[in-house]
Amino acid sequence: MLETESIKRNPMFWYLVVLTISSTVGLQTWTTLFNNFAVDVVGLRGNHVGMIQSIREIPGFLALLAVYVLLVIREHRLSAISILILGAGLAATGFFPSFAGVAVTTLISSFGFHYYETTNMSLTLQYFKKDESPWVFGKLTSLAAATSIGIGLLIWLMMSFLDFIQVYFAVGVLIAAAALWALLTRDPSNVNIIPQRKQMVLRKKYWLFYFLTFMAGARRQIFIAFSVLLLVQKFQYTVQEVTILFIINNTINYFLSPLVGKSIIRFGERKILSLEYFSVIFIFTAYATTDSKFLVAFIYILDQIFFTFAIAIRTYFQKVGDPRDIAPSMAVGFTINHLAAVFLPAIGGMLWVIDYRIPFFAGAAMGVVSLLAVQKIKTA
Repeated sequence: MLETESIKRNPMFWYLVVLTISSTVGLQTWTTLFNNFAVDVVGLRGNHVGMIQSIREIPGFLALLAVYVLLVIREHRLSAISILILGAGLAATGFFPSFAGVAVTTLISSFGFHYYETTNMSLTLQYFKKDESPWVFGKLTSLAAATSIGIGLLIWLMMSFLDFIQVYFAVGVLIAAAALWALLTRDPSNVNIIPQRKQMVLRKKYWLFYFLTFMAGARRQIFIAFSVLLLVQKFQYTVQEVTILFIINNTINYFLSPLVGKSIIRFGERKILSLEYFSVIFIFTAYATTDSKFLVAFIYILDQIFFTFAIAIRTYFQKVGDPRDIAPSMAVGFTINHLAAVFLPAIGGMLWVIDYRIPFFAGAAMGVVSLLAVQKIKTA
């Protein structure tokens, strides 16, 4: 039986809670303000915005380099330093209202965000047992969902009496303060934890983890690039309506994510991922075929809910991988997950022009392939 109280007594749990909330605050602030700041203040055009979005993904591809950073910095400290970098990049953004300025501050913030995400996954798998880590992942996802709503409302309030420079700076300083608290006053490490390999790890026996990680990244890119575009372009959703969907999604995930973690513990990764990809087949097919504004909103909410199920890919690795390979494998996996961001949005965009349904049918096909692949999961 899962004992959540023993988990909460683990100092690493609260360490990750604070840093995860800080990371979410940073990401949501950047996401909420970026387009308005880029267009209204900096005067950027579509090609500049697209280039900055690509720059933002660079640290995701370079996540595997975290393995070498760990040669000189302990992993829990790298987590806190990453959040400090995120806060510093965000705080500086408003002071550099130019293409080069936004590009550089975005890159700095993104390095902080992506390196924290890598170490967060790794530390969770190292410091919590196999029957605990799914719940921890679910709980952190739940807190991130609640934080997204809270910071969104706070930014809306702050923008009514502050300018972009002040909001960016205030939020960035708050994030940096949380990082300094973790870095200077907390040491949640445990000397009994199995030491991690400080080198790149690519093993044939982990092929299924690599493949599922890539497919999860591909599925996410289709969702990010085209689901909201479908809502806006075909169904004429307004900004307010999309915002309402965002709040609904995060509210549901706040309550549902811990239950997903418990379900992984009870039913296992194969069944949970099978349910996800079986559902994804119908979700993407429905995107391509529905003409109902209300049905597409329901589909969009379901699509977001099933993202949480992807934590089962990480916990699957925890069960089959060498404990010494967790840190380097999470770094490699994070890079693999971002490979799809290189080409899928561009290819999908060209296919969208031909017929908007093609990217979604392609996503459904990916769901079939992923469903077949997860049947090879064996953790017993």
